[in-house]
Amino acid sequence: MVFSSLAFLWMFLPIVFAGYFVVPEKAKNIFLLLGSLFFYAWGEPKYILLMLASILIHYAIGILMEKFEAKKKAFLILAIFINIGLLGYFKYFNFLIEILNQCAKRNLPSPGVPLPIGISFFTFQILSYVIDLYRGQYKAQKSLIRLALYISFFPQLIAGPIVQYKDMDSQLAHRVCTAEKTAWGIRRFIYGLGKKVIISNTVAQCVDMIYGLDYADVTGGLAWIAAILYTLQIYYDFSGYSDMAIGLGKMFGFEFRENFHYPYLSSSIQEFWQRWHISLGTWFKEYLYIPMGGNRKGELRTSIHLLLVFFLTGLWHGASFNFILWGLYHGMFQVVERLGFKKILARHKAAAYGYTITVSVFGWVLFRADNLHQAGVMVKRMLLPWRYVETSLIMGKVFGNKTIFIIVAGILGCGFIQSVLGKAQLLEKGKNSYWEMVYCGAIFVLCIAMLASNTYNPFIYFRF
Repeated sequence: MVFSSLAFLWMFLPIVFAGYFVVPEKAKNIFLLLGSLFFYAWGEPKYILLMLASILIHYAIGILMEKFEAKKKAFLILAIFINIGLLGYFKYFNFLIEILNQCAKRNLPSPGVPLPIGISFFTFQILSYVIDLYRGQYKAQKSLIRLALYISFFPQLIAGPIVQYKDMDSQLAHRVCTAEKTAWGIRRFIYGLGKKVIISNTVAQCVDMIYGLDYADVTGGLAWIAAILYTLQIYYDFSGYSDMAIGLGKMFGFEFRENFHYPYLSSSIQEFWQRWHISLGTWFKEYLYIPMGGNRKGELRTSIHLLLVFFLTGLWHGASFNFILWGLYHGMFQVVERLGFKKILARHKAAAYGYTITVSVFGWVLFRADNLHQAGVMVKRMLLPWRYVETSLIMGKVFGNKTIFIIVAGILGCGFIQSVLGKAQLLEKGKNSYWEMVYCGAIFVLCIAMLASNTYNPFIYFRF
């Protein structure tokens, strides 16, 4: 079940939201936990046992870490082994067999291990709990219900943001729901829903159409159009989902950290990653980059650390050479900027923005392509557009007036409009106004109409 589905909007959310305010205070966490487990089981009932087992195991590990101080490190290693093992088996075992077949020129049968929804997110949340517990940042959670809710809470369960336990500890014990918080959460959810349904779904159809063409029909111009539109699609898809998650959390009294901050306004790739998928970047920084030594071991070691972190960032996104190369691609630019290129960018702001968005666009080609060959084909056409000018595709099939309008709105909405309105203080003036209420109502009605009339509703990060 995804947030941008009629089943969620008309059945699950109204029932859970209404029920939450009806049940007694002491039962609210239990009610949310049951709702979250049902939410997860809706998509893959058999993997609910995997999640429950993981919750019980790490609840016990947490208690044991606190009880047996001398063996604390051993329990931490066990927890890391279990989580990396689960992630490795379910997410990367098929990929490993594929690599072995290619290297050994054999034909080992693929085990066909299915990928449990959201496993990349909830395993990282569990790891943050046990690692910070080992570091002594808080006491072990004695309530199984609270720990289970932290791991399985439906707003951020299948696509983040990755929420660290230290940010949730006190909220699991006590939180206050007010009319103001609820209204804020509903508005944020609607804005996120609009990003996903109105903008991302619309441009996604154009992208899929171009990537589905025979290579002979893909011109240089079409390759650029597909790359730019996918740059919009993935931003509105994932940031929209994060907005919905943050809004839902607020509706139930929880505060989640922001996960995006207009990344396409960045003037360097370093800044881009400070604004894009912030919770993932923070996780890798706190639990991998800094423990390895960060930037304290000299330039060579720092460069190696950055490349390793971004190699794993790419691998985290998917078991594919495309994702690995995408991660290393971004890591390479991080290293180059750190070695002095960022100082040059700081002196040429306009060029810096152009450089950052161009690097991002080419990177998203690696991310979107089905394989490295397709990525190479698209990049070649983008770099040499004058060589590829013939196509049998009628452009009217790709773009209509509505699509063009939404694309323009999407480009402007990546932070440009917000920046202008913010300087004029119009955003603050419009908050909680009658016009914002009408605007949100119109977005919601349009989203429902689009979902009801079209079954095309892809979600990129659902598979991670």
